Amino acid sequence: MNKAATTTLEAADIAAILKALPHRYPFLMVDRIIDMQGDEAAIGLKNVTVNEPQFLGHFPGNPVFPGVLLIEGMAQTAGAICVLSQMGGDHPKHVYFLTIDKAKFRKPVVPGDTIEYHVRKIARKKNMWWFRGEAKVAGEMVAEAEVGAMVA
Repeated sequence: MNKAATTTLEAADIAAILKALPHRYPFLMVDRIIDMQGDEAAIGLKNVTVNEPQFLGHFPGNPVFPGVLLIEGMAQTAGAICVLSQMGGDHPKHVYFLTIDKAKFRKPVVPGDTIEYHVRKIARKKNMWWFRGEAKVAGEMVAEAEVGAMVA
């Protein structure tokens, strides 16, 4: 795949995400990425199911998707688009989480929900990116944050 093709990629299925990110079950928080605009913006999708291990302890009888995993999903979406927009024919690079700022949680996410991680680039300096992320369920914001990533 040439660099021009990767910068115009509009969607990434699970196979492309697995090539871009080192995360695996149970810590992969993105199932698909759509509406990609190079490294500028994208929407990551996560289907929340009751079978996920975090629901064993968070919280039994009242399963709520942990807020920290909402932030992780935003960061994984941002990291994946950084790598996918730069991969070309190269091997995937490592993406490291740098910062979390201005995190707010607005509404619980529960099994059966589909989370949309809307991320938009705020800035880039060399191999570091900063994104604003909004997690939405059925069009309603459930969490937001600014995250930073470094590609090594």
